[in-house]
Amino acid sequence: MSEQRIPKRSEVDKAYTWAIEDIYPSDKAWAADLAKLKAVPAKLMTYKGRLSESGDTLLGFLQLSDEISVLVDSLANYAQRKSDEDTAVAVYQAMTGQLMSTYVEINSAGSFETPELIAISDERMAELYKEQPALELYRLNLDRIRRKKAHVLTEAEEKIMALAGDAMSTPENIFSMFSDADLKFPDAVDKDGSAHQVTHGSYSPLMMQSDRELRKSAFESMYHTYDKFRNTMAATLSAQIKSVQFYAKARKYDSSLQAALDANEVPVEVYTNLIQAVHDNMHYMYDYVALRKKLLGVDELHFYDLYAHMVSDVEMKITFEEAKETVLKALAPMGEDYLKIMREGFENRWIDVYENEGKASGAYSAGARVHPFVMLNHKDTLNCMFTLAHEMGHAIHSYLSNKNQPVAYSDYVIFVAEVASTCNEALLMQYLLKTTEDKKQKAYLINYFLEQFRTTLYRQTMFAEFELKINELVSQGESLTADGLCEIYRELNKLYFGDGIVLDDEIALEWARIPHFYYNYYVYQYATGYSAAIALSTRILREGEGAVKDYIGFLSGGCSKTPIELLKDAGVDMATAQPINDALKLFGELIGQMDELMK
Repeated sequence: MSEQRIPKRSEVDKAYTWAIEDIYPSDKAWAADLAKLKAVPAKLMTYKGRLSESGDTLLGFLQLSDEISVLVDSLANYAQRKSDEDTAVAVYQAMTGQLMSTYVEINSAGSFETPELIAISDERMAELYKEQPALELYRLNLDRIRRKKAHVLTEAEEKIMALAGDAMSTPENIFSMFSDADLKFPDAVDKDGSAHQVTHGSYSPLMMQSDRELRKSAFESMYHTYDKFRNTMAATLSAQIKSVQFYAKARKYDSSLQAALDANEVPVEVYTNLIQAVHDNMHYMYDYVALRKKLLGVDELHFYDLYAHMVSDVEMKITFEEAKETVLKALAPMGEDYLKIMREGFENRWIDVYENEGKASGAYSAGARVHPFVMLNHKDTLNCMFTLAHEMGHAIHSYLSNKNQPVAYSDYVIFVAEVASTCNEALLMQYLLKTTEDKKQKAYLINYFLEQFRTTLYRQTMFAEFELKINELVSQGESLTADGLCEIYRELNKLYFGDGIVLDDEIALEWARIPHFYYNYYVYQYATGYSAAIALSTRILREGEGAVKDYIGFLSGGCSKTPIELLKDAGVDMATAQPINDALKLFGELIGQMDELMK
């Protein structure tokens, strides 16, 4: 692929594009299935008021729901993947819009499902199972719906909650529009006086630059701009937390944390255990800060020094073909069955590899039922090789869950989603560390690994603790002000980074630019998923076949059990702090290795 010019979609070698035709051979075939979907609302309405009528009626409704899921999966994946190939092609944006409109109609037509299922008495449910034994397949899903009976309101109250939905999503929309669209940042200036544009996209690369004056300038550009709007950002975040609190109270939960975690059947203790475990292992972070200060050779370490490379003058150019070969070697401990699926993805065009004009940025895996589709924008870097391993972890998770679970249980929740991808990354890293002999390259790899620990386990846990603290304040009737939010955030940075770094005034405002605080207790899952993945990869390398068998069972589980149960079956108990403690112990060992290599 030429680095001189980004090719048009039509110019990309077909071998490096995904086989979208495996879903539909043409737009015309897609349109035929959309016509079928448009007939669904009328079919759903024939079941309204009848779900407790007989076992056959309830089974028919649930089977229709499965058919809808399969149809929507194909329609959505085709339209969205085609749209991402070239976002300038309006036809696929229009197709996605048509699908969404139809899906809204389906949701509206089927809105009777939860209230009716909850209204069925336990005695009547027992009779329905006896009448139609095939309903046993759906018992877990039915139990999941019915266990929320205490949190479902009257029909009139539910209508009010539905009407409030748009208003409750407004804070996130305001934040996104203001932060992403309206805010403009002054240029950063490097040591030679040259200007560099500061945007949300350019900020992270600027913070990795070796030029310290440029990093400091970019840091100040970002936070001094947010400082001008600190009260606006505080009011927006306060509105978000109040919306979350409203939902929790209206749904009769003990706390907003319980309400958020209940959706994924995750106990509150998992969240609080994570924070406590990181607190208990904070000394490793202080060791990291000391090592970073030492390797950068600075008198004082500042927050704008946290992303600069500790190992310089190392370039690892890795072509896509080399990346595939290395990933396969690294994942050899997973066994031949796992590698066979990986090769199938490589050889049968599951992956859209290179950038083209108009193609969506970033990377992802979409778990279509026909087979997963992986988007990359490969650039021959170390990071891109890890991205390949990461997204193929997601892909194989989806593939195995779809293959081994019925439609009703083939999807998996966010809590476990990052485990499979990160486990692949951990195995790749361990392989590279084992096979790399050049000391500087090895140090470069350890630096990469250390940054994953710092930014995923410590940073995301700090975010999670901040979110918990501000929710608790609002639940106690306290107001969230800019000064109050800055004070909480400043103290958390002091706790998490220790005395080895200068507590720059600007960092107290970081909360103002973090979109995840509008995602309702989402970020903790990055840290728990990372801990679980480190534990699983360690067990696979240590125990071999037995551990692999358990892990494949986890990947094949979909949502057939709670996420905690699925991980426990794989050998990791996330209801305890042990996986987090073990992961952070490895972090400490890597710091020691890095220090020794760089002497």
